[in-house]
Amino acid sequence: MKLTKDEQMLVLLYGDGTKAGLEKALTDMRETLQPDEAELMKMTDRLLKKLRHMTEPAFQKLVEE
Repeated sequence: MKLTKDEQMLVLLYGDGTKAGLEKALTDMRETLQPDEAELMKMTDRLLKKLRHMTEPAFQKLVEE
C-alpha cells in the first residue's frame, strides 16, 4: 500500500514501530485536533483507514523502508 509523503511523516512522528501503537497514537492525536485542523484530521483519517486494511507483514515492510 502506498503512502503519501505527508502520511509517511505521520508514521515517523507518531509510530513506535508497531501497527497497533501507531493506530493508537494517531487516534489519540486525532481526538485533540481543533476545528481549524480539518486538513490534518482528514489526512489522519485516510492513514488510519489504510492501516486498518494493512496486514502486519505489510506494515513491517513499510516501516523498514
